[in-house]
Amino acid sequence: MPEPTEPFEEGRAIAATGAGGATDLAMEEGESLEKTPGGPRGTGPEKKPRSLWSDAWHDLRRNPVFIISGLVILFLVVIAIWPSLIASGDPLDCDLSKAQEGSQPGHPFGFNGQGCDVYTRTVYGARASIQVGLFATLGVTLLGSVLGGLAGFFGGAWDGLLSRVTDIFFAIPVILGGLVLLSVVSNNTVWPVIGFMVLLGWPQISRIARGSVITAKQNDYVQAARALGASNSRMLLRHITPNAVAPVIVVATIALGTYIALEATLSFLGVGLKPPTVSWGIDISSASPYVRNAPHMLLWPSGALAITVLAFIMLGDAVRDALDPKLR
Repeated sequence: MPEPTEPFEEGRAIAATGAGGATDLAMEEGESLEKTPGGPRGTGPEKKPRSLWSDAWHDLRRNPVFIISGLVILFLVVIAIWPSLIASGDPLDCDLSKAQEGSQPGHPFGFNGQGCDVYTRTVYGARASIQVGLFATLGVTLLGSVLGGLAGFFGGAWDGLLSRVTDIFFAIPVILGGLVLLSVVSNNTVWPVIGFMVLLGWPQISRIARGSVITAKQNDYVQAARALGASNSRMLLRHITPNAVAPVIVVATIALGTYIALEATLSFLGVGLKPPTVSWGIDISSASPYVRNAPHMLLWPSGALAITVLAFIMLGDAVRDALDPKLR
């Protein structure tokens, strides 16, 4: 009577079947490789190439200059919206008996020439400066980008006309133009100052947008879209604008700090913001005659202005380094 055979193991059974078993073994091994995470031989999943914006964000997150300047700007924006978070007083509440006095308990920055708390006015002064800088930059960027982009895309007579108009605006000195235009304005709000900055600031962004669009529309993918019958609006919005907007963003970010400094300069000269608006430029102007007797009146608003402008310039430099492929 034959002896009972031992049960075959799966590998031994396949190996014993000859050529067919070898085929089954290869198929089983291939399936196991397909199920293995990372693909065969541990090559790992294929990674999609990152875009310019994802590369820029990847670099910015690791740039200490961007992180520090971003935190400073975030703090300034927060106190511009809610200054009462760190200053409980009223910037217009003044006591002449305390005029030009130094630091006291509850008043760390002392008092100005009218007896107003310098700390409270410094905190509330961020609102006007940030508001002017943001809205002026937004207006300049939109107007300059639209005009310059259209001129660069269509060219011809429109491009020539815009070039001559920008030359005229570049010939106007900014400070002198502010003294002439804003001296006849009696409005105490920030909007006349913002309008003046937009009026004289758009040519710079326009030139940059025009050059970026001219460069982008010569690329092969734009020519292919044109050959396939894409409309002008589709080429502008889908193909040219995403690839031409990076230089505009860089210049606009740096220019924001410049507009804040320009507002303070115009307010210092008496043609920008006017009392009762609280502004660093106004406080610097009122403190300059007393710089020897009460330097604290000038130190704090000037320091706040310098830190704000520096933060935006550093942010613009970090964005430029991240968006410029030549610096990688």
